[in-house]
Amino acid sequence: MGSYKKTTLKNGIRVVTESVPSFESVSLGIWITTGSRDETAKENGLSHFIEHLLFKGTEKRSAFDISREIESVGGSINAFTGREYTCFHAKVLHKDVALAIDILADILANPVFDPQEIEKERMVVLQEIKMVEDTPDDYIHDLFYRSFWGDHPLGYPITGMEENVLSFHREQIVAFFRGKYTPSKMVVAAAGRLNHQQLVDMVETQLGHLHPGPCGQRREIAEGGKARIKVKHRELEQVHFCLGTKGIPYDHRLRFAGHTLNTLLGGNMSSRLFQEIREKRGLTYSIYSFLNSYADAGLFGVYAGTTKDELQEVVALILQELRTIKAGRIQMDDLLAAKEYLRGSMILSLESSDGRMSRLAKNEIYLGRHIPLEEALQELEGVSGQDIADVAKEMLDSDTLCLTLLGTIEEGELPWKGLDL
Repeated sequence: MGSYKKTTLKNGIRVVTESVPSFESVSLGIWITTGSRDETAKENGLSHFIEHLLFKGTEKRSAFDISREIESVGGSINAFTGREYTCFHAKVLHKDVALAIDILADILANPVFDPQEIEKERMVVLQEIKMVEDTPDDYIHDLFYRSFWGDHPLGYPITGMEENVLSFHREQIVAFFRGKYTPSKMVVAAAGRLNHQQLVDMVETQLGHLHPGPCGQRREIAEGGKARIKVKHRELEQVHFCLGTKGIPYDHRLRFAGHTLNTLLGGNMSSRLFQEIREKRGLTYSIYSFLNSYADAGLFGVYAGTTKDELQEVVALILQELRTIKAGRIQMDDLLAAKEYLRGSMILSLESSDGRMSRLAKNEIYLGRHIPLEEALQELEGVSGQDIADVAKEMLDSDTLCLTLLGTIEEGELPWKGLDL
């Protein structure tokens, strides 16, 4: 197993590493605890836009230089924006760690936000928004989040709205960046063949001069959604929908039970939903459940795509499975299989430096400490049928049951006025 270490720099940057000498690679990520949840309605999309813009040039590198330097050593560099964090990451051979840190630090410490690049990247982001809207099995999740969370920032689309992206100007972008992307909100996570102290020294050299910025994170409390049914009409061959309720926070005491419940319900091909609705009845091609957890809230849901004629039956079958689990009617074989699947997935994820790096960062961000694999596996092993029943009763609540649909259907055509568990 890897060797974990943590150091906090004077300006607040946390450096967490896991040394795995058997690896040839190192995965590094600079995680900033700022995402779409930290935006106002008019700012929505800024975090994602900034993610794009930071790759468009620094004081000493052009956009081409950034990609060319990392790719010249066989490495890769990328970024992604979430609702509660943004991550800039690279993967290189262990001998090229200094180069990766230099580039990642450069794009975060010295961006130029060139006005011409802003205009070009604005068009790229608008194309990305259109791409999502043209992909119904992606777009339905944005609609579901908005329907479930309403006007709370957790309901905002990560990519932002087209009118917002068109309105962003350089002064607004720079002000948001300087206020949100500060060392006190940064976690540098790295896993692979590395030396912790050497990496700390590199981060100190590259980023240690930055002002800490404000400590803490002020966020609007997320209290969960309200029961509702929302329809967005669009001419499609299928009706795509998400049906869900409140989930659990990332640090919830029953988080392993929650993920086990999700797995046995719709997390893989042997799950109840996949077997009952796709395999036995052939009513859908794609169906799965998901549990998305955040600092103080969560969202549990089921996605499926089916024909308009089969919609009522598919929704009824999903509700039937949810009620079965809520009532505690769980087969021990199903529980053991779900736990073994999760156990295998956890272990396999550690086969890559990417998986280890991501796990390090998220544990630091949400739990404030490293969770050894042995501890996680022990908690998973301890999940009981009663734990599943308890977390099901907490999550599967009719008062927050939300159904969002996208397809050739009108609200007046729906066979239900309300749903319940």
